[in-house]
Amino acid sequence: MPRFLLRQALLPTGWHDNVLVVVDAAGMIASVTSGSVAPDATLLDGAVLPGLANLHSHAFQRAMAGLAERAGPGNDSFWTWRETMYRFAARLAPEDIQAIASQLYGEMLEAGYTAVAEFHYVHHQPGGVPYADPAELSRRVLAAADASGIALTHLPVLYRYGGFGQKEPQERQKRFLHTSDAYARLLESLAPAFRNRADRRLGIAPHSLRAVSPEMLQEAIAALNAIDAGAPIHIHIAEQTAEVEDCIAWSGKRPVQWLLDQGIVDQRWCLVHATHLTTDEIQRLAASKAVAGLCPTTEANLGDGIFPAVEYMAAGGRIGIGSDSHISVAAAEDLRLLEYGQRLITRSRNLLAGGADRSTGRRLFDAASIGGAQAVGQPMGVIAAGRRADFLLLDQDAPALAGKNGDSILDAWIFSSQMRSAISEVYVAGRRVVEQGRHIRREAFAADYRKSLTRLLEE
Repeated sequence: MPRFLLRQALLPTGWHDNVLVVVDAAGMIASVTSGSVAPDATLLDGAVLPGLANLHSHAFQRAMAGLAERAGPGNDSFWTWRETMYRFAARLAPEDIQAIASQLYGEMLEAGYTAVAEFHYVHHQPGGVPYADPAELSRRVLAAADASGIALTHLPVLYRYGGFGQKEPQERQKRFLHTSDAYARLLESLAPAFRNRADRRLGIAPHSLRAVSPEMLQEAIAALNAIDAGAPIHIHIAEQTAEVEDCIAWSGKRPVQWLLDQGIVDQRWCLVHATHLTTDEIQRLAASKAVAGLCPTTEANLGDGIFPAVEYMAAGGRIGIGSDSHISVAAAEDLRLLEYGQRLITRSRNLLAGGADRSTGRRLFDAASIGGAQAVGQPMGVIAAGRRADFLLLDQDAPALAGKNGDSILDAWIFSSQMRSAISEVYVAGRRVVEQGRHIRREAFAADYRKSLTRLLEE
């Protein structure tokens, strides 16, 4: 059984020195013992953190990062950005999906993410005709995850309508669409690929309240429950004020209010963005034990707004972070921006520390690691027996971390480091996938990625 000696490690009870971690053949932690001497163990000589879950990813959008930064003739917004995304998605071939996801997942691992929830909504050929295998593009995502070594929660997206009230979709959305029956068949065809895998979980992602009817939402949950009654359910919600206004016009209620009123939201759920909340919605969402899936760099890039994190976390609300459109892929950056957004709107500091003389970095990291693990439905988030052996090694010789110990390591990594520069090694299920800050297959992934991107941008 592999044995690791962690020179300094963050455990559920705090920081400990010389921690011996024994890992079983499945990559799960069998035991954790502090204050150990184990000269035969693999030494991780630095600060060791549990790997983080990236709870919201649209992998293909990594390849369009930077393509929507030229000003249009009118007021640019999420909705004008979406037009660029539609045009780009129409060009993607199956091999592009795999090449882009492989590159992205390697970058995620280098950035400290050891698992990802892939909110996967490009399903069909351009024009909407299914592939001979309707799960073709999902299988490309699974292949990319296996090649990179990242743990995957795959969330095939249910998308049927173009707006609230069951408006017909646009021509550009046809690659995304399913009926309830076709969607259930997709889940059934994918399910065998997730059995007996500690590094995979199959869930669902109703795209948004505007893209599915209430009946389809219930049918999708029933289809998932027939496969795995505890699996994750993710949904985009309340990202834009226009979405909130349209939902009120359709139902008389705000999106989060409407969803909570259905009585179905619990700890299986991840409400992605949930940017625009009332005080009542903040309290109710926190009480539901669902996770708010926050993507600060993407939300800033798209001009979504700022999530009310201070009030939500004070109410006991659970959070996790994701890189979403991947204009940046850095766990530390998203955690930093989450705090900085609150500082900018209140003109105060250390708002998410949770109390006097507490570390802001530690509280953010703990919240994201525990909430992220819940959202992806995987045995991760802490270094403890029964959890997967996912480790993130910070190099304490990195300039930003020099002389730091305990929680000050997290404060320095999140608020003063050059994002990835302090991450030296990353392990998933006890297997090293990043060494000296570089993914072990970085060059191969980059070559395939450049080939796809060159073709996509020449068209």
